[in-house]
Amino acid sequence: MRYYNIHRAVFLERPNRFVAQVELNGVPTVCHVKNTGRCRELLLPGAVVYLEEADKSERKTKYDLIAVEKATERGTLLINMDAQAPNRVFQEWALAGQFLPGLTLLRPECRWGNSRFDFYFEAGERKGFVEVKGVTLEEHGRACFPDAPTQRGVKHLEELIACQRKGYEACICFVVQMSGMSDFSPNDRTHPAFGAALRHAAEQGVRILAQECHVEADLLELAGPLPVCLG
Repeated sequence: MRYYNIHRAVFLERPNRFVAQVELNGVPTVCHVKNTGRCRELLLPGAVVYLEEADKSERKTKYDLIAVEKATERGTLLINMDAQAPNRVFQEWALAGQFLPGLTLLRPECRWGNSRFDFYFEAGERKGFVEVKGVTLEEHGRACFPDAPTQRGVKHLEELIACQRKGYEACICFVVQMSGMSDFSPNDRTHPAFGAALRHAAEQGVRILAQECHVEADLLELAGPLPVCLG
């Protein structure tokens, strides 16, 4: 996926989940943060961020914060932190034939029972559901999820197991919104219950995927699989 009208800025502070104060061309500016997660290890005072200028004049804020540079042990890492992007790049990737051979249907936001999954798919006789999670947490060259406790994430895994038991295929895909990671693993230190749920889901036949991205200030696209380490 492409972004347009990109501006480089410097992060100052985040008064609440939805907005940030940045310095753009030497001028303090308010922008919308396209990620309501904590992102405490990313949005640090002085960090270089990238903004997309909106084309809607009726908006309260003119810019969206979509990416940030993080200083790591191996140099500067560009991380896309647009929470809406993982579903979009997964959809582009799947429709291009990279998810399943013979894919004939990929329906977003599909309900099943009391659950709602990011995608429902069909490929010949194969039918199933996919839940997509964006990953922005890097620790020593590894991609980790979650960056904060997520009971909702645990519930999604339980629901995928239920689908699997009813004869559907079930998959969770972690879209790693950065490149150069060695592997993906659950963040047991932050939320051990999610790690336990992910391992249980894998044991029950839920497909666990991790795909890293090629990231530029104005571009995000899936680049290839990452090893998934559940041990």
